[in-house]
Amino acid sequence: MTYHVPVLLKECIEGLDIDPKGVYVDVTFGGGGHSREIIKHITTGKLIAFDQDRDAAKNIIDDERFVFVPHNFRFLRNFVKYHGFKKVDGILADLGVSSHHFDTPDRGFSTRFDSPLDMRMNQLAGNTAADVLNMYSEKQLSDLLFIYGEIKSSRKIASKIVSVRGEKPFTTTGDFIDVVKPFGPKNRENKFLAQAFQALRIEVNGEMDVLKEFLEQVPKVLKPDGKLVVITYHSLEDRLVKNFIKTGNFKGEKEVDMYGNIISPLEQVNRKLILPSEEELVINTRSRSAKLRIAKMR
Repeated sequence: MTYHVPVLLKECIEGLDIDPKGVYVDVTFGGGGHSREIIKHITTGKLIAFDQDRDAAKNIIDDERFVFVPHNFRFLRNFVKYHGFKKVDGILADLGVSSHHFDTPDRGFSTRFDSPLDMRMNQLAGNTAADVLNMYSEKQLSDLLFIYGEIKSSRKIASKIVSVRGEKPFTTTGDFIDVVKPFGPKNRENKFLAQAFQALRIEVNGEMDVLKEFLEQVPKVLKPDGKLVVITYHSLEDRLVKNFIKTGNFKGEKEVDMYGNIISPLEQVNRKLILPSEEELVINTRSRSAKLRIAKMR
């Protein structure tokens, strides 16, 4: 089984503009697709790879130039320093959920299987998706479905969830689908369910907070002219990345110096959003929502 086909691989490598003697970080190691390509371009440099998922450790690269960190990338700066580096030459983040997660039934990420409602990237920590559905208040459920899933009928769904769990707690993805599905438009049920699953997954893993913490550390970790390469898959995370690159904050509010220049530690490299080619879309359908942004330290 394919763990994960690396998305926009050629474009990512070009964006990193790898120095063979440099130090690079892949904060979303997964199946190691991007990392294996990065390390081909390194001679005496180092590659540090993060992944909190225990399954990812099975893909570790046996190479003295490779360092694996089995933790969330919200701890980027700490572990870069721990391994003896003050600054690095490039950072790659592929924010998508891997094919492995979607194809492994017992992880609960996919709408295709009736499986345990887990959805944790780190299976040793935090609340499961079932915990969220069974414990959160009606307002909390409504908010997360609306904000993270962009679901307009979030209040009605939240009310139904609270009503249903009063009779029987949620334990499987099927339980969740049974409640959500009737509220979706008949011509786009799969997309609607994917949005609901996305909302739960983001909440379970604190993905928006993790992304913010990560981005705030980037200017402290990257060398001058060092590259940041980020692949996003939905509008919420893409907006955060875009705003931070452009303005140095998450609201996208521009601050300018006395000469009218925008004050931001990063500078956009690609003015135009980089999207998968038609050829890649055919080979890897899961790349269809990918957006690539590249920036460099000023």
